[in-house]
Amino acid sequence: MAYSATITSKGQITIPRAARNALNSSTVDIEVQGNLVILRPVQSVAGSLAGYGGSTKPFDEIRDKVWQEVADEKAGEPS
Repeated sequence: MAYSATITSKGQITIPRAARNALNSSTVDIEVQGNLVILRPVQSVAGSLAGYGGSTKPFDEIRDKVWQEVADEKAGEPS
């Protein structure tokens, strides 16, 4: 289904409830392909850190590693 939204003078839009529910996230990646704009849900970074539970490494090191994995994934590189 398609929805319409008005862009304010500040460049903001309100995403319709049904679309927000479909995204199931409060953070999105925005991709622009020509005149097509794609919103993709971003899962919580905390959820990404769950696999590192029980680690004796410093949190900063784990966080930096996770963010690097996210950047590599967006660049199309395997983790």
